[in-house]
Amino acid sequence: MPYTVLLYEIRPSGVAVITLNRPAVFNAFDLTLSRELLAALAAAGADEAVRVVVLTGAGRAFCAGQDLQEAQQPGTFSFKEVLETRYNPIIRAMRALPKPIIGRLNGVAAGAGCSLALACDALVASRTASLVQAFINIGLVPDSGSAYFLPRLVGRLKAFEICALGDKISADEALRLGLVSVVVEPEQLDAATDALAARYAAGPPRSLGILKQLLEEAATANLSETLALEADAQEQAGSGAEYQEGLRAFLEKRKPKYG
Repeated sequence: MPYTVLLYEIRPSGVAVITLNRPAVFNAFDLTLSRELLAALAAAGADEAVRVVVLTGAGRAFCAGQDLQEAQQPGTFSFKEVLETRYNPIIRAMRALPKPIIGRLNGVAAGAGCSLALACDALVASRTASLVQAFINIGLVPDSGSAYFLPRLVGRLKAFEICALGDKISADEALRLGLVSVVVEPEQLDAATDALAARYAAGPPRSLGILKQLLEEAATANLSETLALEADAQEQAGSGAEYQEGLRAFLEKRKPKYG
């Protein structure tokens, strides 16, 4: 489909780069951007040539969350409806996508933009980037998955502090808390993101998809349930061609070649 507020690029390496492209408003979500992002995620999921997705923002921000110009008129904007029809489908699509999603955190990720970042499988952050659970600052509460992701990443007490105070979290602090994967200088952001994407793209795509689903399901399972999930997932992985190639490569002392 043609995109108007989003850039979608597929590189020969098997990496699809999705760029939120409303830099004048720090890539804040409006109806069009929500629809286009959901469509881009579906396109990446359906394309066998795509092995990894990189999600980022144009300009100085990753994503500022909801465009509040849309929500100015009380009674004409239903938060519940917007979440159920726009944001929640995006977050579900990200977590269900059987391919790694790397967030290239080039600037601030605030509100639903912070939720979007936390829904990624890995986050490479510029040292000048930041995360802000900004909802409380305008009398709202976390949405778009933040109430799910944050306590699991930092614990309940720290999650409450982050959400209730609404303070900006620097990239270095986010790394200390386990909210991002790596922090680099701004000029190194592209190289670091590309290097990580290349490693995922060279990995076994089917097994990475099984791994992502396993970790997602295990997040809300008890030990017994998790053991059963692992057994099923391992049977899936072990019955595929990727395991056979990985085993041959190990025995032949070479790097495996998947697909």
